[in-house]
Amino acid sequence: MQQKTKVLLAEDDLQLGFIIKDNLEEAGFQVINCPDGETAWEHFQKINPDICILDVNMPYRDGFSLAKKIRQKSDRVPILFLTAKSLEEDKLKGFAAGGDDYILKPFSMKELLSRMNVFLRRNKMIVDDNKSALKVGELSFYPDEYKLVGDTNTITLTQREAELLHFLCRHPNKVLKREEILSNVWGKNDFFLGRSMDVFMTRLRKLLAVETGVTIETIHGVGYRFTVNA
Repeated sequence: MQQKTKVLLAEDDLQLGFIIKDNLEEAGFQVINCPDGETAWEHFQKINPDICILDVNMPYRDGFSLAKKIRQKSDRVPILFLTAKSLEEDKLKGFAAGGDDYILKPFSMKELLSRMNVFLRRNKMIVDDNKSALKVGELSFYPDEYKLVGDTNTITLTQREAELLHFLCRHPNKVLKREEILSNVWGKNDFFLGRSMDVFMTRLRKLLAVETGVTIETIHGVGYRFTVNA
């Protein structure tokens, strides 16, 4: 019997939490519903969930600080924020805390399930897709392990860094439009996600700076080009 996908839900609105839990369980998920951030953190350490859905404003520990604690334990588990705010500052703060996406209240269960499945499918693809190493200059990239391995050191990437580098590696020496990268790596084309993408591109540039044959070029007004010299 296939094990159910475990969802950690942290929502202090008890009625909304019950509705989300009920719908997700009907869709086949195993759901742990927590009324505050501190309780959610305790359960996270016990159950090792496959995905986390966090309300931003909660008692005892808010969603942002909870996400930071989760990221100290795991770079892989997807984190989706539920928020009633659409302010740019709050969205960027969520990404900085380690969130992968946000959903604005009110939302439909269809939208939530769709967003969840994007990240769950992507996690499975990274595990199943590439067991062998990809060459990035003199480095060996293991997408399923989130690692860049050189002769003298090993760099551990975050999930998002690994997903982004994996996509770039599949399209070398080609101009990639911003919307193309966002749709394939983040699951949708969005202004705030685009800001997050730029941050991750900068991080990858720094990590690959020592590789003289590898560049991530910004094509202004269009997107990026990942160049690998043979």
